[in-house]
Amino acid sequence: MADPTEQYAVTADELRQFIERYEQLEAEKKDVTEQQKELMAEAKGRGYDTKVMRKVIALRKRKPDEIAEEEAVLEMYKAALGMT
Repeated sequence: MADPTEQYAVTADELRQFIERYEQLEAEKKDVTEQQKELMAEAKGRGYDTKVMRKVIALRKRKPDEIAEEEAVLEMYKAALGMT
């Protein structure tokens, strides 16, 4: 019969590996976020509107049909409010 403490040790090692991998990913994510901030600061320094750039980046992640539908509704709302 297997020793329960041996099973616990294996489980503890595996758990430690998961936690350490997660922590490593967190550190990498922090590095990537810092690089993104630096990139946007560089773009801003060259005269680009970073607020608009972020919107373009968000749009590129979406499907064209979703964008078209949202834009159509936006235009309808603007027309209803006399903003066109």
